[in-house]
Amino acid sequence: MSDSERWRELGQQLRVDSIRAAAGPKSGHPTSSMSAADLMAVLLDKYLRYDFDSPENPANDHLIFSKGHASPLLYSIYKAAGAVTDEELLTFRTMGSRLEGHPTPIIPWVDVATGSLGQGLPIGVGVALAGKRLDRIPYRVWVLCGDSEMAEGSMWEAFEHAAFYELDNLTAVIDVNRLGQTGETMHGWDLDSYVRRAEAFGWHAIAIDGHDVEAIDRAYEEALGVTGQPTVIVAKTVKGKGAEAVADQLGAHGKALDDAEVTIEALGGERSIRIEVSKPATDATPHEFAGGGASLELPSYEIGDEEVATRRAYGDALAALGAARGKVVALDGEVSNSTFSEIFRKAHPDRYFEMYIAEQQLVAAAVGLQVRGWRPFASTFAAFHSRAYDFVRMGAISRATIALCGSHAGVSIGEDGPSQMALEDLATFRAVWSSTVLYPSDANQTAKLVGTMSELDGISYMRTTRAATPIIYGPDEDFPVGGSKVVRSSEEDDLTIVGAGITLHEAMKAADLLDADGIGARVIDLYSVKPIDTAGLQAACEATGGRILTVEDHWPEGGIGEAVLSALAELGERPTVRMLAVREMPTSGKPEELLAAAGIDAEAIASAARKLVGSPVGTAGR
Repeated sequence: MSDSERWRELGQQLRVDSIRAAAGPKSGHPTSSMSAADLMAVLLDKYLRYDFDSPENPANDHLIFSKGHASPLLYSIYKAAGAVTDEELLTFRTMGSRLEGHPTPIIPWVDVATGSLGQGLPIGVGVALAGKRLDRIPYRVWVLCGDSEMAEGSMWEAFEHAAFYELDNLTAVIDVNRLGQTGETMHGWDLDSYVRRAEAFGWHAIAIDGHDVEAIDRAYEEALGVTGQPTVIVAKTVKGKGAEAVADQLGAHGKALDDAEVTIEALGGERSIRIEVSKPATDATPHEFAGGGASLELPSYEIGDEEVATRRAYGDALAALGAARGKVVALDGEVSNSTFSEIFRKAHPDRYFEMYIAEQQLVAAAVGLQVRGWRPFASTFAAFHSRAYDFVRMGAISRATIALCGSHAGVSIGEDGPSQMALEDLATFRAVWSSTVLYPSDANQTAKLVGTMSELDGISYMRTTRAATPIIYGPDEDFPVGGSKVVRSSEEDDLTIVGAGITLHEAMKAADLLDADGIGARVIDLYSVKPIDTAGLQAACEATGGRILTVEDHWPEGGIGEAVLSALAELGERPTVRMLAVREMPTSGKPEELLAAAGIDAEAIASAARKLVGSPVGTAGR
């Protein structure tokens, strides 16, 4: 059998197995899988370099299905490679199977979860960056894209950055099957429209018939020879290729075939072709940067020193972390002189990546870098992380380990106005599965928590403050995740005030005002918003008459107040909780004016505390 004949037969096998997989649960996307079957058959048999017995091999290529709904095709590839059995293939989409409706890394050969369209290629950019700039290993990143997802802006952020970084180890394959979920895609089968756009972004583009295996072979060969720029193969295909009833027909997306057995027979029946996928040609060891195993010397600040912004301490600590740990890398969204990640950039330029004003690509690149074992810290203004929230959400599904930092949060940033004031970030990051949310209040605390973030699994987020704040902790204090700090207390305290970041300092000022009135206020620094110090908060509540006042530079929904309420929910006797938060849309103004207008400055806290002390226990509200 010639190569071409084998590829055609393998393509048919992949179609048949995609149909069979979806037939069991009577759900899935077989038609989207069938269109790309020939493209993947040639790739699997000749070009992919992957050791399925050793998925952790650093020299392995990476195959990412950006069109994750074509998972029946991916799982059929795994069967053809001998990685899964036919019996397991037929567990597709059933409870307890690792072959989920969209691929996730519970499968050892899957790098990242996909299925939210527009994510695979941006993440592939991150993996390719790791290969070129960090690992310095000649593996190739192959990304199968759908034509529908080419309408996503994140795909074009990926095109821009891949060309800018000259990622000639990245090949995207666009499966142009013309049909989306509800109708024809924006450009249908106009391959030239995709080619022109790709070339305008600096890519080498090749247009082919996606069912002509010889043309596919030539395109892959050409891609391997391109240097200095990424390559995209734009392939015209037929959705549902080989199934007469649904081929190139609307209304078949996301549905198992009604006539599965008839179509399988028309495709030549079941096959059992086994491909010995080529393994990487040579063993490879990832490049190592200086710092591995060195002792970590975080910056330290003395109580009484001049005030330091926590965003500045973040930059100082990140640079120190990079000096001690060669796996730490940093990314920023073109605001590094404000987030202070520029300190890392100047100290470790080989491990810094500028993502410009493209926050989706910023987070996607971080997810891609961690695929290869790097420890990325990605920073931008806290408000702008919201543009990449779906990437964060999917990062959690990917079981990704990334550290995110959001600076310039809340009304305390001042004159820039509400477009720059993150007032939702604590809520959004608290809602991410298995996330860690940190909100330091001084420079020493920030430095210690940055060091801690480098050791955390999963998604971690740090909120930093624009304004310089006093040093209230010594450099030797520890701040465990899930803890809190009592910064002021006595045995006669009448209430507990809980704050973090800028509001902790306002709470401390308020406690001085209350002391003059004969009211004792215990002040707690809730630097770990998630996980929260449930035991510490409950103990403080019980010690201060069941009265809690929370104060935050954030909307009331989902922030510190509601986190505290959740921690106190299991108390036998209902406490009295008052929540101070930003409740009206802020404007431009000086930070102190805006804190006062929002009712979260020291005067407002003291006023609310006086009312709370005079209230009966067992009520809750604003």
